[in-house]
Amino acid sequence: MSSSQEPNEKLVLQNYHRDLIAGSHILHYHNVVDAFGHLSVRHPFNPKTFLMSRNAAPGTISSPSDLVEYYIEDARPVDPNAPAGFLERCIHSECYKRYPSINSVIHSHSESVVPYTFSGVSLRACYHMAGFLGTSVPIWDIADAQKPDDISDLLVRNTHLGGSLAGSFAGSPDTPEHVVMLMRGHGFTVLAGSIQDCVMRAIYTQKNAAIQTTALITRAADPTATGGPVKYLSKKEVEDTTWSIRQSAHRPWGLWLREVEACGLYSNSA
Repeated sequence: MSSSQEPNEKLVLQNYHRDLIAGSHILHYHNVVDAFGHLSVRHPFNPKTFLMSRNAAPGTISSPSDLVEYYIEDARPVDPNAPAGFLERCIHSECYKRYPSINSVIHSHSESVVPYTFSGVSLRACYHMAGFLGTSVPIWDIADAQKPDDISDLLVRNTHLGGSLAGSFAGSPDTPEHVVMLMRGHGFTVLAGSIQDCVMRAIYTQKNAAIQTTALITRAADPTATGGPVKYLSKKEVEDTTWSIRQSAHRPWGLWLREVEACGLYSNSA
């Protein structure tokens, strides 16, 4: 690395740190995560590592010292003396390992989404902000991937469970077919090419789930309604809305940053 590159790379990494912390705060502000759940990003200059916070509530992290760099190969910290990390960081490492095009991962236990992981009702895109969900959202059941000596607490504790989850997104060797995966009795995982897109997808997955639940309750309350069943987005609609909404991704991110900056709970010194 030349001396002329060093200041620029330092600035880029600083921006990644700031966005990773801010993204965690935004997810907490919007109730996508609470004391649990996590956001990560692939290292901008080392595609074999990724960054995520130490084992702490997302709303409480506040500086680069709260962030830990991990090897994608086995989710091991680059610094052996790093603070304790999240138990389920293999969710992140295995998704990065499988999909080189993915640069950010979120895991959430959103209460609006969890019912769709075990109720038998499929989560589907029902409004234009959630076209990225596609025409159906698959469910990964950890029970199908567990070995006899695995702890049956539904947590992704190791690389073989994380690898099974990552594989369930399907698609090509580079790009997943799905960007959201429900996890039976647990929550969901989101993939994206950037922190901003990943946060947006996580928030609008939660919003879509709440809207769909309201629609289903409304429909069930009037069984004599003549309007027919709930109408979800078509294949063409999910493709077109996914493209069109991505063009405006900067707008919600800017608003959400202002929200967490104005809230006295959060601090970001990165």
